[in-house]
Amino acid sequence: MENTRRLIEFMALLRDPAQGCPWDLKQDFASLLPYTIEEAYEVADAVEREDYDDLRDELGDLLLHVAFHSRIAEERGLFDFEQVAAAICSKLVRRHPHVFQGMVFENDEARIHHWEQSKELERSRKLEQSSDTAQKSALSGVANTLPALMFAQKLQTRAARQGFDWPGIDPVFEKVQEELREMREAFTVGSAAQIEEELGDLLFSVVNLARHLHVDAETALRAGSHKFSRRYQAMERLLQEKGKQMADCSFEEMDLCWEQAKRALSITA
Repeated sequence: MENTRRLIEFMALLRDPAQGCPWDLKQDFASLLPYTIEEAYEVADAVEREDYDDLRDELGDLLLHVAFHSRIAEERGLFDFEQVAAAICSKLVRRHPHVFQGMVFENDEARIHHWEQSKELERSRKLEQSSDTAQKSALSGVANTLPALMFAQKLQTRAARQGFDWPGIDPVFEKVQEELREMREAFTVGSAAQIEEELGDLLFSVVNLARHLHVDAETALRAGSHKFSRRYQAMERLLQEKGKQMADCSFEEMDLCWEQAKRALSITA
């Protein structure tokens, strides 16, 4: 744990008013947040690329942000790095009684049910301690800063736990179709604001479909985007081999090349 201690000491030095770094001294929770989120995404990128040397480095960058936020909190008398570590250790013990307390679950379903009950109990305790009536909702605690698809899916999951959910998947498919029709109507006769609203409803319903299919919407869209990127780049290569640029091609030529790229990638996959 020597390097963990050094990290905490380095962070204190960087924040030292007399000899610290001017940039580090200017930061607070809010100003650091975009960088913290960026580091989390860079961890995800390293995992997706299976670049484990890079993953080690990116995890270090993310850990730096944990230390940075903890140092700011310590300066304000809120908490410190040790208390952050203690809090997560306590949570791990509470949520894994089968590992730390000898509890036996009959199956994975029972284990997951206990996990969800533990999380719900923790949320309930936080709500009881809160004086903000807006925080006493079943949807409270879902971070507004989450990516939109993840935010939508978490809201839907919370509502479903309270019984607010479709009884099966068929009505979910029908809802997506309904929202698609409303989207087309808004496009035909509506204003820009109506189009944006209906598009939001359509996306929300698609996320709900993903949830009912037990698919993570964020992961699915990311995979779809990567697939598009691979096919587009393959199409560019095919056009270059023909001595052409995208700007020189008609839509029909690009579409034909796109289909060729899809076939080529499916063969090599």
